[in-house]
Amino acid sequence: MSTAIDKVNGHVVNVPEHRFDPVALAEAEAIRTRAEAEAKALRIKAEGEADAERTLAVDRAEELRLANERKRMRLEKDQADHQAHLAKKAAETAKADAEKEKADQAAEEQAHREAREAAEQDRTERYWKWGARSIYAVGLIIAAPIQFVAFWDRERPFLVAAPALLEGLALVLAFGAAWAVAHRRDVAPYRIGIMIGALVAAGINLWHGITDSAIGLNAGLIGAIASLGGPVVLMAYEHGIAQKADGIPSWRERRATEKAAEERAAAEAVARAEKEAVVAEAAAAKKSAENQAEEERKRRDEDRREHHPAVWDLAEALRSARGAASVTEQIWSEAWQRVTGSKAVGIDAEIEATSRAAEARMQTVTSAPIIGAFSLIESQKGPRSKRDPNAPDGRRNNGGTPPRRRAGDTAPYTPGAKKQARLEQTAAQPAEESK
Repeated sequence: MSTAIDKVNGHVVNVPEHRFDPVALAEAEAIRTRAEAEAKALRIKAEGEADAERTLAVDRAEELRLANERKRMRLEKDQADHQAHLAKKAAETAKADAEKEKADQAAEEQAHREAREAAEQDRTERYWKWGARSIYAVGLIIAAPIQFVAFWDRERPFLVAAPALLEGLALVLAFGAAWAVAHRRDVAPYRIGIMIGALVAAGINLWHGITDSAIGLNAGLIGAIASLGGPVVLMAYEHGIAQKADGIPSWRERRATEKAAEERAAAEAVARAEKEAVVAEAAAAKKSAENQAEEERKRRDEDRREHHPAVWDLAEALRSARGAASVTEQIWSEAWQRVTGSKAVGIDAEIEATSRAAEARMQTVTSAPIIGAFSLIESQKGPRSKRDPNAPDGRRNNGGTPPRRRAGDTAPYTPGAKKQARLEQTAAQPAEESK
């Protein structure tokens, strides 16, 4: 049901007749289509930007992950290097400590060994000293009574002091020898005095033992031995002390030194002999090489003189002018160039002409076309294979039926190209409608 207004304020109202306007409708449709296209384009652009942002964010996240991974790997490497450095330092420290401990242990063992040797030397020296003095005292106890009996005379009682003189002479001179050793003086006079006093006392004891029946031969003989033994043993002790103080090596030390010197001399002689053998072998090898070189030079000179006399004469002239001992390779090259004009030894004008002619012929042969069954075109043709008579003709430009195109022959377009094509198609539709 519709309501129409016929009059307004007593006047008749003319209602305009509604008509269809296609232009306005087309413009409205074009505006709507354009708005949709723009909105779609903005949406696609926003989607593209979002995709780009998302891709960029993914790329940035991947780059950040890779950077963090590299930092982690670098940190692990630095930590591993630091651990290796610490391990190396610890190993070096442990090695140094072990070497120091080993050196300290060796030094301590050396000190202990030296202390034991010193203690042993002190012990043996002490035993030797008191043993020599004991022997001297025992000899004095044996020899003194015999001399008292021998020199006892009621008419001359003062001769009772003669044993003290004879036995005390050797003792006092032994003390003098000890003093000379301590003060690094000559000991020989004291030793001579000791031996003279001991011999006199021993001779007196032996004489009285033979001539006096109250003493007897046995007592005289043992008294002579006692008079000689004590001073001799004491003198031997003082002799060893003197040698030690003067630093004189013992017979064993001298023997060891001589043996080491002999071994060293033998080793040096062997080394010298080996060196002389090597030198002789090198000299022989050098002489052999020189002989071979000389023989080779003579053979080469004879060959050149026989086959190239003109060049050889000039080479000899150059050698003589320059004062050379033989025709060297430099002289021969220069003589060859001056005679033949060629810098390459062994090439003359005839050989060069023949070689160039052969090269020209080869160039002509290789550049000329081949006609016949062996031509270049015929050589590229292979035997024809049988063709199925029902197969379609796939050749082009020969009037035959071209091959049929099928789906999938053309590579698909990329997604970006598809989006661009849609945008261009959407923007082109309003323009065509407006025309």
